[in-house]
Amino acid sequence: MDRKALRQIRNAAQDGEPVSAQTALAILHCPSDDIPEILSAATVMRQRYFGNRISLCSILNAKSGACGEDCAFCAQSSFHRTDAEVLGLQTKEAIVEACRAAKKMPIAHFAVVTSGRALKSNDINRICEAIRSSPDPDVAWCASLGCLSKNQIKALKAAGLKRFHHNLETAESFYPTICSTHAYAERLATVRAVKELGMEICCGGVLGMGESLEQRVELALALAREQVNSIPLNFLIPIKGTPLEKQEPMRPLDIIRSIAMFRMVNPQAEIRVCAGRLHLRDLQSMIFYAGATGMMIGPLLTVAGRNVEEDLQMLKDLEVSYAL
Repeated sequence: MDRKALRQIRNAAQDGEPVSAQTALAILHCPSDDIPEILSAATVMRQRYFGNRISLCSILNAKSGACGEDCAFCAQSSFHRTDAEVLGLQTKEAIVEACRAAKKMPIAHFAVVTSGRALKSNDINRICEAIRSSPDPDVAWCASLGCLSKNQIKALKAAGLKRFHHNLETAESFYPTICSTHAYAERLATVRAVKELGMEICCGGVLGMGESLEQRVELALALAREQVNSIPLNFLIPIKGTPLEKQEPMRPLDIIRSIAMFRMVNPQAEIRVCAGRLHLRDLQSMIFYAGATGMMIGPLLTVAGRNVEEDLQMLKDLEVSYAL
């Protein structure tokens, strides 16, 4: 890597300021020999704003499959032939019980996730009832429920929802390759509506779907412009029956480069590593040196996650604490 680019990365970390688009791209292109220096800068940036505390989250697949959208990466789309289970929205009691079970893990956020473009009002009411019936000052309720109206978001906020999750999925320039049934502008409008109503927004995407490195930077810059609170980074797990089933998974060091780039472009946003973490194999602990502030633990949506005990042992070995 050019010495000037490395100096810019070090200076950005020391000043707590984002790097330029050109420098962000240089991070993604960097040779493996330069990765230790980039990780050092990413760690400085992370510790400046988040210290040495890691935030864990868990999700509930509360409504699965039969989705009318055609997102190319998703096992739950009705456009694809996959083995994803089809289940209607779980009862209020089941949602609450799942939250209670998840709290046995040292999580700070619990998210209710549903398939489909958006939930109907009756379903929104059911989730609101679940949230109201189980408040907890230590574990925040989150939800990923599709493209909702402002009134629906208001109802969730009034019930006690702290954070809403809604990914942009990928760069705007690559988005038409991934989804044709709803527009990027619609996803962006939901993100902005959540922020306008004073709620935290968790917004990221899926990397490794065939986008260019420039488009990965484009997504990172879009999230910076929207000033999102948390950036969940997923790394494509090719699912049989989807259009991306033959896509080559990202290599471990490319994942590490990407996490570091998102950190350096978004200094004050949480960066949470979610699906696809297993692609890192023996390098999973490096996500925190690359600037991640958290990760998802426990079951994922349609694929298995890592053993929770192994994750907690990894954090213990790293001598980091959990942010509750």
